[in-house]
This record gives sequence, C-alpha cells and structure tokens, in this order.
Amino acid sequence: MTGSELYEIIEATGISLVFLILVFLPMEKVFPAKRNQKFFRPRWILDFCFFLGQYLLWSGLVLWVLNYFGEYLTSIVPKSFQSIIKSQPFIIQVFEVLFLSDFLIYWGHRLQHSVDFLWRFHKVHHSAEHLDWLAAHREHPLDSIYTIGLINLPAFIMGFPLESIAGIIAFRGIWAIYIHSNVRLPIGPLRVLIGAPELHHWHHDLDRRAGNYANISPIMDVIFGTYKCPDTEPEKFGIKEESPNTYLGQIIEPILPVKTWKKIKRRPEKQ
Repeated sequence: MTGSELYEIIEATGISLVFLILVFLPMEKVFPAKRNQKFFRPRWILDFCFFLGQYLLWSGLVLWVLNYFGEYLTSIVPKSFQSIIKSQPFIIQVFEVLFLSDFLIYWGHRLQHSVDFLWRFHKVHHSAEHLDWLAAHREHPLDSIYTIGLINLPAFIMGFPLESIAGIIAFRGIWAIYIHSNVRLPIGPLRVLIGAPELHHWHHDLDRRAGNYANISPIMDVIFGTYKCPDTEPEKFGIKEESPNTYLGQIIEPILPVKTWKKIKRRPEKQ
C-alpha cells in the first residue's frame, strides 16, 4: 500500500466519522430511546476501536472476499439465466435482490444464534451493553464477511458486479447503524414493513436474545413468527456469557479453541 492510498483511507475514515456524528447525534438527542445515555458512555473507546478496525483494517478484506466470490459466482451461473434476469424491468430486479437478500440474511441470522460455531463470532456484536450509532460497528470481521456475503449473494448470482450494487451495500450499512442507534422514532403500523430501531433493540435484549432477525423489512419475522416489539425499551443489552473487555481480546477469543479461552479467563485481569 502506497502512502497516498493510506492517506485516502484515513481521510475517508475521518469523513465517515464526521458524517455519522452529524447525522445520528442530533437524532439521538432529539428522539432518544434511553434518555440518560451519554455520548461518551461506558465502552465507548472499545466500540471506537471497532469503528477504526472496520474502516482502516477489515473493510478492504471484506471487499476483497466479496469481489473474489462475486466473480466466481457470476462465472459459474449460466449466462442464459443472468440474461433472463437482466431482461426484466429494473425495478423488478431491485425488488428481487432485496427480497432474496432479506430472506437469506434472516435465516443466516437465525443460524448465528442457534449454531455454536457461528455464535462464537456473532456474540462479539451482541456483547455491546449500550446501543447507539457507534455500537453498530462492534462486529467481528469474520462475522462481517458472513453477513455481507449472504446479503449480496442474490445480486452476485444474478450477475451484478460489485460496482453496480455499491449503492445497496452503502444503504444497508447506514440502515444497520440506524437500527442500532439510541433512537426511538415510532412510525406506527409502518414498522411492520420498514422496521425501526426499537425492533432491533429488542433483538439485543439481555434476557431474551431472540426474535427480530430480519435486516431491512421485518416481513420475514412476521412470516416466520419471530416478530417482537413491546412498547417499552429493554432494560439491559448484552450477553450473559463472559466476554473480553478489549478490542484484541474480542477479535482473538472467537478464533481460539474453547478450552484455551477458558484457561485465559481464569487468569485475573490486571487493574
């Protein structure tokens, strides 16, 4: 990587940080889900490390994996099938991509909560005890590859190159940050179609950790009986399992054999 490329990455990270603060901080102040939550709340530095890790380290890896498998999938899918898809009106293609990707990520997300191997990586995301725009970035890079890969799988199969779905990828990224934000902006019955932060907040509930697996539209949760949305906010977020309190710990722990991590946990932490 050249110096100019590194500068561009750092510049893009800084611009993204300022943009997200300008967009979400006012929303969290005007429409707070938890009114007493401060900007610099506990574990803010940890989540900021995840933010920097995503933008400075892992985003390139995720995009490389997406591009590699995207090219592979588009090469093995029959061109005749892709031609039929592309001959449809553009709006139909968009609907198909969004519907199929929501279907895949719904079941992929349910598997993350039911398959121990997948949960080992996904629990990093659920270990956040405070939700806001920054907490959305607490995600293990391998978990990111799994999630983003599933979301974009239909587009790749239909023959869309990565560049053509960049807008959809960006939109889903912003949406993910929105539903994790400390915002409660009730939209009434429309939340069954569009979704809202309060739905995903209950997905992060410490006591239940179930339901509301869908990505953009909750329709999949409604269809498969996992739609949950009480009128109140959860009292606590997080997981009941022990989890590292450091960035490196949360990145390394899921990769280690379970017995190895249990031995590390027994060692007293330095104060």
